[in-house]
Amino acid sequence: MTILVTGATGTVGRHVVEQLVERGERVRALTRNPGRASFPEGVEVVAGDLTVTASLTAAFEGVTAAHLINCGGDDLAVLQNGKEIVDLAVASGVRRVTVLSAWDDGPLEPAVQASSLEWTLVQPTEFMANALDWAQPIRESGEVREPFAATKTAMIHEADIAAVIVTALTEDGHAGESYWLTGPELLDIPEKLRLISEATGREIRLVELTREQARAEMLAAGASEEMIAFKFMVFGDLPWGPYTVMPTFEKVTGRPGRTFAQWATENADKFRA
Repeated sequence: MTILVTGATGTVGRHVVEQLVERGERVRALTRNPGRASFPEGVEVVAGDLTVTASLTAAFEGVTAAHLINCGGDDLAVLQNGKEIVDLAVASGVRRVTVLSAWDDGPLEPAVQASSLEWTLVQPTEFMANALDWAQPIRESGEVREPFAATKTAMIHEADIAAVIVTALTEDGHAGESYWLTGPELLDIPEKLRLISEATGREIRLVELTREQARAEMLAAGASEEMIAFKFMVFGDLPWGPYTVMPTFEKVTGRPGRTFAQWATENADKFRA
């Protein structure tokens, strides 16, 4: 069985590739730049662009299972050719797929659900890797400037997202499931920074910004109004408890999820000057 992994060089995709290889699966990795990709030995690398359906024909040839993502291109916009990708997968003989969804669904998810494929949707909350946005300011000044410091989130390790995907691709019993994934704990920004501080051995200062200050700094850094509105909604405006620890990961994989302290230790060098 050949398993195709799209988004193979991404934050989650590279872990999907590695974990499938560890299981002894035959893996085909899709990337727009094969010459710059680095994968474990034995991985077949193919060129293709998810936003251009015609470029994917060779990638799907002989594939029986595939991991799909719902965004692509340089700006990681939600794919608009989801129906065409699903039609190609079905015509190529693919039987089982997983879909990693962003916050906004696009045409891919309903097309998968309406198809003959055995599908599993994987919908994670905030990635622990998002904390790498703090790496440069921590290295340069030891200071993090953020709004909504008290908002607690259940960040999930990117390797744990991959573990659910790999389980759904290689084991029966997951067809038709939508898995909402979180990490095992709720943490606010001060606690996350404390754990990074412990892992790196350096002091980190938090400067909590007002909405107005945060908006001005994000605009100055080149963020769009849409991105600013999204951040304010997710971390400051939702009226309900948007980040609740869910038991999904442990139910699917049979083990507890990785903690933020583990992630911080693994990535400590990225925060050191």
